[in-house]
Amino acid sequence: MSQKELKEAFISNLNGTGMEEVAVGSFLSPLCVINRGLVLILHHQARGHLPLPLPLVSHLLLDFSVLILPLILSCTVLSDVLHQVVLSFTVALTCVLIYIYRTNRQTSFGTFLQSHVRFKHIPFVTIFRVMVNVKTAISILAVDFRVFPRRYAKTETYGTGVMDFGVGAFVLANGLVCPEARRKDFSGSKLSYILKQLLSVWPLVALGTARLVSVKMAGYQEHVTEYGVHWNFFFTLAIVRVVTSMLLVVLPVSKSWLFALLISGSYQLALETTGLKAFLIHNKDRGKDLLHANKEGVFSLVGYVAIYMAGVQIGLYLMQPRSQIREWLKAIFNLCMGTLVLFAALCTCQTLVEPVSRRLANLPFCLWSVAQSLLFISCFGIADMILLFYKSSSGCHSVPSSWNLSESAADKQTDETERTCLVQAVSKNQLLFFLLANVLTGLTNSVVDTLSCDSLFSVCVLMVYMFLNCFVVYVLNLSGITVKFW
Repeated sequence: MSQKELKEAFISNLNGTGMEEVAVGSFLSPLCVINRGLVLILHHQARGHLPLPLPLVSHLLLDFSVLILPLILSCTVLSDVLHQVVLSFTVALTCVLIYIYRTNRQTSFGTFLQSHVRFKHIPFVTIFRVMVNVKTAISILAVDFRVFPRRYAKTETYGTGVMDFGVGAFVLANGLVCPEARRKDFSGSKLSYILKQLLSVWPLVALGTARLVSVKMAGYQEHVTEYGVHWNFFFTLAIVRVVTSMLLVVLPVSKSWLFALLISGSYQLALETTGLKAFLIHNKDRGKDLLHANKEGVFSLVGYVAIYMAGVQIGLYLMQPRSQIREWLKAIFNLCMGTLVLFAALCTCQTLVEPVSRRLANLPFCLWSVAQSLLFISCFGIADMILLFYKSSSGCHSVPSSWNLSESAADKQTDETERTCLVQAVSKNQLLFFLLANVLTGLTNSVVDTLSCDSLFSVCVLMVYMFLNCFVVYVLNLSGITVKFW
C-alpha cells in the first residue's frame, strides 16, 4: 500500500467511543479555565513578593501551559487515564478554592447573589467558542498520529467519537452568535439581507475551493465517506449559514428550536421510510455524478441546519437582558436542565430509532451535538461563576475572559489583561486560527511521517504546531489587528 492509502486506512472504519467519555472530556477545559484564574488570583495576592517577568511572554506561556497543553495531553498520552486526570484535577482545584476562601472572605454568598455584572460579551460563550476551535485544531492534526486514540477519531457510519462531536459543536458555536441570535436588526428588504449573507460567506467558499484544489493536487489522504469526493467542511459551514439566514427571514427566530426539531425529525422520517439511508451508506456508486460523489456532504446539510438553528435558540436565550448574578445562575441552571432533557431524548431515540451517525447527520446526531454542547457551555458558565466569586472575594480583577462586578473600577486593568489573553486572541481571529491550523496540518503531514512517530515525538510536534497557531493570533491581538476576510 502507498503512504496515502495507509493514512486513509488509518482514519477509516472506526466506531468511536462511549458518550460518557466524551462527556467526561468536556469537564477538562472548564477545569483548566478555573486553574488559570486561580493562578492569577494567587499571583495577585503575592504580587509584592512574586513579580511577573516579561509579562507579554509570561501571559502567553501561562495560557498555553494551562489552557492548551492539558488538552493536547488528554487526547494523546493521558487518554487512557482521562477519568483519573479529571478527578485528580477537580480535587486539587477544590483544595485551592478552599484555601483562597479561608484567607479572604471579603464577600458573603448572599451579597454576591445580589451583585450585578458588566460585560461586552458573555464570557463563557466566548470561551466555549474558542475551546471548540482549539480542540478542533488539535484533533485535525493529532488524528494522523498513532498516539491519538482511534476511538476519538470520526466514526465511519455509526458511533460517537470526540471529533464527531467537534463537527456538531463547531456548527452550533457559529449559530450561537449569528446576527439572528444577537437580534441584530437588518435594514432594507429581506432580499437585500439574503444577498448580504451570500456575500458574507465568500471566504468560506474560497477556503473550501482552495482546500479542494490543494488536496487533489498534493495527493493528500482523504476520508471519502466523511463528506464526499469534492465536498469539505468549509462548504458545509457556508451553505448552512446562508440556508439558515434565508429560513429565519420568513420564520420567527424565537421558534428556532421548534423548526430545528421539525427539520431533523422530518429528515429522520425520510431516512427511515425511503431509500435515502441505503443510498447514503452505499459506497460503490461514487462515479455516477456529482450528487453520488458528494452525497454525505449534501444530505448532511439538513442535520447541520437543524443544529445551527438550535444554536440560534440558545444564543437568543443567553443574550436576553440580565445583569444580576442570581439571574445568570438561574440561566445556567436552565441550561443544565435542558442538557438532561436532551440526553433523555437522545437515549430514547437511540433505543427506538437508530444510533448516532455523523455521516448521516441523523436526528440522534443532532440531539447529541446539542446536548453535549449545552453540557460544555453549562460547565464554562459554572466555572465563570466560581471565578467571579473568588475574584470579588480576593479583590483581584486581573483574570481575563471572565465577568467583573458592576461596582469594580478596573476598566484599564481589564483592557490590559484582555490584550494579553490567549482566549481573546483566538476569539478575535477565529477564522484565521482555523485556517492556519488547516494549513499547518497539511504542511506537517507533508514533512513528517505521522504513522511512524513514537508517542513523545508526536506530542512534541503537536505542541509546536499549537504554539505556532497560538503565537500568530497572540501577536495579532497585541497589535490590535483583527483579520477580516469580508
